[in-house]
Amino acid sequence: MTDTELMPLVLDVLRQESYAIDCLKNNFPVDAFVKVVNYITHELTGKIVITGLGKSGDVAKRLATTLTSTGTRSVYLHCTEASHGDMGIICDDDLVIGVSNSGETKEMSDVIDYTRRFGIKLFAITANPNSMLGKHADLNLTIPDLPEACLIGKAPTISIILLTTMANLLVVALEKAKGFTSEMYKNWHPHGKLGASLLKVSELMHVGAELPIVSDTASMAEVIDVMSRKIRFGCVGVVDADGRLVGVFTDGDIRRRLVEGVNLMQHKISEVMGKSPKTVSDDSLASSALLKINEAKIQVLFVVDADNRPVGIIGFHDLLKAGLV
Repeated sequence: MTDTELMPLVLDVLRQESYAIDCLKNNFPVDAFVKVVNYITHELTGKIVITGLGKSGDVAKRLATTLTSTGTRSVYLHCTEASHGDMGIICDDDLVIGVSNSGETKEMSDVIDYTRRFGIKLFAITANPNSMLGKHADLNLTIPDLPEACLIGKAPTISIILLTTMANLLVVALEKAKGFTSEMYKNWHPHGKLGASLLKVSELMHVGAELPIVSDTASMAEVIDVMSRKIRFGCVGVVDADGRLVGVFTDGDIRRRLVEGVNLMQHKISEVMGKSPKTVSDDSLASSALLKINEAKIQVLFVVDADNRPVGIIGFHDLLKAGLV
């Protein structure tokens, strides 16, 4: 197919998807949504069990894992497996959320019956509040009932967008209601780039005796000695009499000065140092340190306090080791 054949189709599907979101926005179940968020935040003592089947089941599974990773303990229950022993995962103090566009998923009937028999709360995300699921649910998060964008009108396309959007709204609302923070997110995501991006500079920086620091009155012999002993950083930070960072001198500076014919051993460090050192605070995210390193095309950053006194140093390799790169 050519672009002239495909693009009208693409634009039409995008129009339908945009229209679906507008419909959800204009017919949003505000009262039910607020009650759901408040119940989960203030009354629920157990976990959330989220169930569904097929494509709706995929949304249910994603909702369960995302809620768990953002501070709301949740599990996914395959509604067919529930009828063959897995129903035992539902406890008396739990909340069950059923996800079904039609609300008539017959495999969900046993889960619905179980919640009604034992007085367990049941909420629904469905396009049909008058369905089997909708009628038995304590609260309905109703989405618009719209035609699918599929050419034969059968494959879940528009319905999946609406179910997913409602699920996303629930996740974000609960984050807000529970005061979920980046620090909490990092605790539950200790590995990979997501967790690494939430590390603070203070957790990765080198401190104390590891710092390559010299006075602005130091001779080049002293500077070379410090750089040789702390070679991993390839630089020294230069401080004034008050301990404030006023400059930086790197291996690259040595090479450039030699090419320029400068006799470094005849100079004080204050005469040849770079006077605009790149710095970062210790409470900054490690990801912001990586951004500064990449933008400045350097290898290390000095970490300074509010008075511009160096308290640490962090390098590209520290960020690489932590998994940010």
